[in-house]
Amino acid sequence: MPKFVELDETITLAEQLEEGGGSIILVNILTVATADVDQLLAAWASDAANLKTQPGFISTQLHRGIGGSGTFLNIAVWETVAQYRAARNNKELRSKALPYPESLTAKPHLFRKVAVPGICVE
Repeated sequence: MPKFVELDETITLAEQLEEGGGSIILVNILTVATADVDQLLAAWASDAANLKTQPGFISTQLHRGIGGSGTFLNIAVWETVAQYRAARNNKELRSKALPYPESLTAKPHLFRKVAVPGICVE
């Protein structure tokens, strides 16, 4: 069974999912044994294709650590927390999911853009 670890020990993903508001960025750090990379990629691609069909989905991008790393970074953008929560809880989507590797450790967390004057906008 894949292992889920909170990225921030002061707030859980479940607590974040209770919040309302506008667009969010899901950041999920995924680590697998290098022998399981192909299984991770297949499962992630299947999930991403299914999530693309859901209301509120904007985009996703998977990044891999260089040098043969077994660590990946998934960044997904959603219109609202509520729409992301609904997609996560969609039983039909979960039934279509391919199995993730047993060696997987996932660290999901939700973010919002921050405005820093003169540097970046919200």
